[in-house]
Amino acid sequence: MELRQLRQFVAVAEELHFGRAAARLHMTQPPLTMAIRQLESLLGVPLFLRTRRSVRLTAAGEALLPRARRLLAEAEALAPLARAAAQGALGRLRLGFVSTIGFGPLPGWLKSFREANPGVELALQEATLDVQLQAFAAGTLDAGFVLHAPGAVPLGFQALSVLREPLVLAVARDHPLAGRPRLALRQVLGEPLVIFPREITPSLYDAVLSLYSARRIAPRIAQEAIQMQTIVNLVSAGMGVAWVPESVTRLQRPGVTYRPMRAAALACETSLIWTASPAPVVQRFVDHVRAHV
Repeated sequence: MELRQLRQFVAVAEELHFGRAAARLHMTQPPLTMAIRQLESLLGVPLFLRTRRSVRLTAAGEALLPRARRLLAEAEALAPLARAAAQGALGRLRLGFVSTIGFGPLPGWLKSFREANPGVELALQEATLDVQLQAFAAGTLDAGFVLHAPGAVPLGFQALSVLREPLVLAVARDHPLAGRPRLALRQVLGEPLVIFPREITPSLYDAVLSLYSARRIAPRIAQEAIQMQTIVNLVSAGMGVAWVPESVTRLQRPGVTYRPMRAAALACETSLIWTASPAPVVQRFVDHVRAHV
């Protein structure tokens, strides 16, 4: 069965007149009559009751008509669907992100992207850099927002820098340093440190510890934690102080305050990374973010 045959059947079924149906299809009546007979022969049932004065649908014709219309509509939608997929307006985007970008511009970017691209399904995964790299290697991630030291983008990826911000110090509210509006390095380097494990973002971990090694001070690492929320909670419990991205200050945890440094001590960078030759939907998201950065 061909779509052409279904179009011919629908035209006759809607007009209930072979002459008008032929004119609608821009053909003459004899070929149309023959085409309907061939379709009836193919199906093994009559679709129309014909007399000299009228044409009516049989029960088989009545049953076939709505399904034929649906098939034709779906066929007509194939070309726009293929074009939309080729342009990245249709598909599934598997996106990783670190928690810190969630405190910043990411929610707004996701909202505007979904509004502009309703045909794209977003599959979000909050994950640290090491977990995202594993997902890229396994082919289960298309793009990701990762945290790293400035300029230290993971090798082998295309990247777009989306955010650069200073690191500030999270301290417990009852800590003596909490009463100072700005801090000097000499005031904080001797404090117990709550920090993320090196494997989740090696470049930033090394940048933090270089502050101590450059001054020949051994950091007093009191506790390691993966999530920034957990690090801030440990600070509130008096476990130590923590270097956190400035965007984390939007996380208002009772018992914790954030203090900037007198001089720029450390900074971090968030980048959107993706592999070479990205799918159209990935490129569309990259272009959307680039337009908003």
